[in-house]
Amino acid sequence: MSAIERPTPAQRTRRLVVLAAAVFAVVVPVVQNLGGFGLSQAEFAADGNQTLQVAGYAFSIWGLIYLGLLAYAGRQVLPQTGESVLINRMGWPSAVALFGIGLWIIVAALNLKAASVIVIFASLLALVVPLLANARTIRATGIMDRDRWFLIWPLAALAGWLTIAAPLNLITTATAFDALPAFLSPTGWAIAAVAVVVLVGAAVTASLRTLAFPLPIAWGLVGAFVAEQERNPVLGFTALGAAFLLVVAAVILVFGLKRGIERRL
Repeated sequence: MSAIERPTPAQRTRRLVVLAAAVFAVVVPVVQNLGGFGLSQAEFAADGNQTLQVAGYAFSIWGLIYLGLLAYAGRQVLPQTGESVLINRMGWPSAVALFGIGLWIIVAALNLKAASVIVIFASLLALVVPLLANARTIRATGIMDRDRWFLIWPLAALAGWLTIAAPLNLITTATAFDALPAFLSPTGWAIAAVAVVVLVGAAVTASLRTLAFPLPIAWGLVGAFVAEQERNPVLGFTALGAAFLLVVAAVILVFGLKRGIERRL
């Protein structure tokens, strides 16, 4: 179990900022949808999705991600929650990422395409970099440790989804601006993006050894297959094959390790 240390006033402030950022991330899309402010996420994505699409149902994963993030942030402000290494190290980076995903809804509603790319990649890096920096601690966190279920899983799942959402956002924006370089066809660029996403997914999973990161990526790739299988079968089945390969690789990396190396979910 993680060492239990009572948070200092500065640490309590950080925890409140994390909670505020999580609430902001969850409330902004609700207010935007109910108020009809600007473009919906579907309308924003429709302008430029000729190169690569993901079926709309795939974005329902945000419901689970938001629940996990609220659990992560809410647990931190409970009086009995001690100050673990991961709570300490992931607090400010997670606050940046949570604020970023809320901000993305706003810039998308305003149809600020270039800004949306900057915001989503910044949110992705704000999580992936510290997760990798703390990979040893993450791998050593016990399966029954609350940090595994209330910190590692929510943050790794968000990072995994952003790993596929960010390239999709980039390709959509480049297509809308007619800015895709001509030395590859649009299908070629889409397949290249799928390949990069799978390679990044496998590499990060090899470091973190948790299924929380690759599963959202595979979910998104299956969504791409559903959207593209009739319109662009080559791209669609490439995405499906990539999802299968990523899941197989992730299971091997997480569960098929040599004896003496920790196995984690």
